[in-house]
Parts: sequence; structure tokens; C-alpha cells
Amino acid sequence: MTKALVLAAGLGSRIRGVTGAVPKPLAPIGGAPILAHNLAWLARSGIDEVWINLHYQGDLIRHAVGDGAAFGLKVHYVFEPDLLGTAGALRNLPPAAEEPMWVVYGDNLVRFDLAALEAAHRAAKAEVTIALFDPDTHANTGIAGGRVRLAADGSVEAFVEGAAATTGLVNAGVYLAEPTVLDLIPPGRLVDFGREVFPAMLAQGRRLRGHVMEPAGFCLGFDTPESFANGQALIARGAVDLS
Repeated sequence: MTKALVLAAGLGSRIRGVTGAVPKPLAPIGGAPILAHNLAWLARSGIDEVWINLHYQGDLIRHAVGDGAAFGLKVHYVFEPDLLGTAGALRNLPPAAEEPMWVVYGDNLVRFDLAALEAAHRAAKAEVTIALFDPDTHANTGIAGGRVRLAADGSVEAFVEGAAATTGLVNAGVYLAEPTVLDLIPPGRLVDFGREVFPAMLAQGRRLRGHVMEPAGFCLGFDTPESFANGQALIARGAVDLS
């Protein structure tokens, strides 16, 4: 799978004390904007075409990324007058109805082996595979992502989002999604993978799989000023490799 949706439309309200008017995906960390790190990683991982959804300060993101040539990518933009959410943004892309696509949160800084996740996804004939990390062993910034319980075969047994999510593996904000999942995403409105699509898949017995990243993988989420500071500290002391 060589196409990806990079989510960059969020408002980033909780971290504006750090980023100011700059959209969170453009916040500088480790010598470059978060989004630039992720685009470079996707290109190195074999992705060649990316769609970026835009809303808050979208023109700044267009100016920073351009046509994607600097990253070895072909980049398209989709402006959302009203936010569509993590799943609604995928439903809004015509290519998602034709072939599998990666969905990547543009304001998390992640590294893991995309090819290994894809191989597991294919072997399991999954509709969606979620990249996961263990908060006790993988480098992270303490983000409060959705928590996942896996069966022995890698299928998701439970997905808990929000304040109730306190134990288990954590959603790293990278998915591989088949076109078949679009029937669970109504067009033209805000729909979230964690709060709506994943619970619906579990209720219907659909093929939702989790893939735990390798030990060297990491997920740095920047939801708050505290998590942003934690990420800077991890990078400064060499706890994560951004290359």
C-alpha cells in the first residue's frame, strides 16, 4: 500500500500556549516540524502519494509542504470547511473507496516498521489494523490514546477511548484501512475511528486487528504543553531516533 491520508485538520486548542497560531502539525521539534518528520518517514517507508486534510491555518501547511517533492512524495490537499474527524476525512477521499490506505495522525511523531504491519494486515485479512505501543516499554509522551486489548491471534477484543482508557496497549494513531470499512462511515459528517468506527466493528464482529510496534518503535503525542515538553526531553537525551 503506497497511499496515505495524513490528518492535519485539527484545531490543536490545548497546545496553543506552546505553538501560538501555528497549526500543531507544523510545531517544530527535533529540528523540523512534526509533519515534516512524518512525511519523510512515510517516504522512506515506501509511500509515494499522500493526501493531507486541512482546516485550521491550512494555508500555512500548504506553504510548508508544497507539492511534496522535497520529501519525495506527491502531495494533495483536501480542505474541510467543517471538521470531518479521523474517519470522516478518509470517507471524504475518493481513492479510499478503491484501494487500502494508510491513515496517519499528522501531529503525532511515530516510528515503526510499516512493512511489518502491512504484512500482518494481509496475513490476517483484516479490514483495519491499528498500530499499537506498550506505554511501559515503548518511548512515549504519556498521551491518553485509546486503549486496546488483543487476543492471542492479534485481533482486537476491546477498544476503550476517553477517560475510561487507563490500561492496555495504546493506539499510536496509524491505521491501515480497507475500502470495505467505509460502509461504517457516513459521508459528510464528523466521524471518529476510536469513538465510532472501531466500536462498531467490534459489535459487528468485523476484522479489526492490532499490531504492536517493534521494541525500537515509539509514539510521541503532543496533545498538551506537558506532552510537548516530554517529547523534547526524549529527543534531547537521544531516547528516540528521528532518522
